[in-house]
Amino acid sequence: MLYFLNFQLFSITSVVAFSSAQGLDERINNAFMPFAVWWENLILSEISILGYGIPVVLIVLIIGALFFTLYFGFVNVRHFPTAIQVVRGKYDELENAGVKLKTIVHEVDGDLKGTIKDEGHLGEVNHFQALATAVSGTVGLGNIALVAVAISIGGPGATFWMVLAGLLGMSTKFVECTLGVKYRDIDKDGTVFGGPMYYLSRGLKEKRLGYLGKFLAVVFAVLCIGASFGGGNAFQSNQAAAQIIGLFEFSGSATGSIIGLVFAILAGIVIIGGIKRIAKVTEKVVPVMAILYVGAALFIIFSKIELMGEVFGQIFSEAFTPKATITGGFVGVMIQGFRRAAFSNEAGAGSAAIAHSAVSTGYPASEGLVGLLEPFIDTVLICTMTAVVIILFNMDGAFIYGDVLDGQALFKDGSRLGGVNITSLAFENSIKGSSYVLMIAVCLFAFSTILSWSYYGLQAWKYLFGREKLTDLTYKVLFLMFTVLGAAITLDAVIKFSDAMILALVFPNMIGLLILFPNVKNEFKKYIVLISKNKSD
Repeated sequence: MLYFLNFQLFSITSVVAFSSAQGLDERINNAFMPFAVWWENLILSEISILGYGIPVVLIVLIIGALFFTLYFGFVNVRHFPTAIQVVRGKYDELENAGVKLKTIVHEVDGDLKGTIKDEGHLGEVNHFQALATAVSGTVGLGNIALVAVAISIGGPGATFWMVLAGLLGMSTKFVECTLGVKYRDIDKDGTVFGGPMYYLSRGLKEKRLGYLGKFLAVVFAVLCIGASFGGGNAFQSNQAAAQIIGLFEFSGSATGSIIGLVFAILAGIVIIGGIKRIAKVTEKVVPVMAILYVGAALFIIFSKIELMGEVFGQIFSEAFTPKATITGGFVGVMIQGFRRAAFSNEAGAGSAAIAHSAVSTGYPASEGLVGLLEPFIDTVLICTMTAVVIILFNMDGAFIYGDVLDGQALFKDGSRLGGVNITSLAFENSIKGSSYVLMIAVCLFAFSTILSWSYYGLQAWKYLFGREKLTDLTYKVLFLMFTVLGAAITLDAVIKFSDAMILALVFPNMIGLLILFPNVKNEFKKYIVLISKNKSD
């Protein structure tokens, strides 16, 4: 990872130093694209099943999510109301009253790294703040830009597979968030360190698989740092910059870099404060961006309610018999749906478990239930709304499904647009002036995701390099540099890199989940007994 960072910094410095006819943004993109292509090809390697090429990572995600859904008795459906009650704080006093955790001293590489002492140090944030931070990390521009990419490539049918992936992903998220709290590290000052790095190393050590656990934890940490630079940062600043540039028709060879620099400064002001400041910002930003975006989307949907039958007819029929000229037919559409859902809600990637680990509770399964709400909010609700708005926009054939080049769809006037710009046109077509509202929502989506992912990446960085202040500062500087980089490169380059980085997390994380799921069942039983007694009383 350090080699890669040095290589990128050298490349960026080089292209700026030498004069060329190319603009700064284009030079940065040309230096970055070869790595992005190589990495995408590596992570999205396919195997042939019944003549169809299917990425291995998606097979792992689907099988794992389906298994967890069945094993935990459809926890994503049966305990959905319970999850709502937990977020509302109904059981907060019950969870914390009388909880006395045993003194647990965790060892990492022989050094004492943290101690959970008593109920006063159960965590740093409440259930809602943990959910808000995690949702802000998942509900980002993937819900706006990559849904547009999925629909433009796979047609309306991709929506069906996105929703299915979201529903199944709720069970996976439940497992990883429960483990995140169970195996977290809490220092004597109450600072929480958690996530897959910890449940992989400690959980597998309990199973007498210590070396495997340590290896997977290190691999995950390295990939998580890369994912924080890519999907959690560069992609967000890229699409926010694209929206601003397109709406205000800015020109200039370094416009993207300048917008990225502004984003980096604003993000830097917040992330210096750590998880508590991030949580305070996200719990305010997330509701605002949700009201802006969801409100506008619902207005469009209800204003064209008479077309909903046709829209959902296309979604269901083209999920299996697509009209879009996509390679692989319905399997190709399914891959698009699952791939975009996986990027958007990150179920199986383990990243959200890092934020959920900071919650104040003595019962890990309580936060597992909170975690399962994320894919529902992110994919089942917000991604579906975006897809419906785009499908409504394309009823008259504004662009051609399946004809996509470098992430951009072909419009009937011969132009090509992609990502957030398609969604912006769809909103503007129904509500004049709404593209400005969307721009605000896009910037808030991007900003909140960048904040959350800065925390995820920092946790992974500290796991590898220690918890000193200099280590902390080094990561944050590198992270903010990728905010600028992302705004400068093209959509195609950033999607290739970001997609692959997020999905790469699935490999080490899912191995751990498929070994440790019995531990989750034990924690779940404890919590259900607790709240059942409360109801009976």
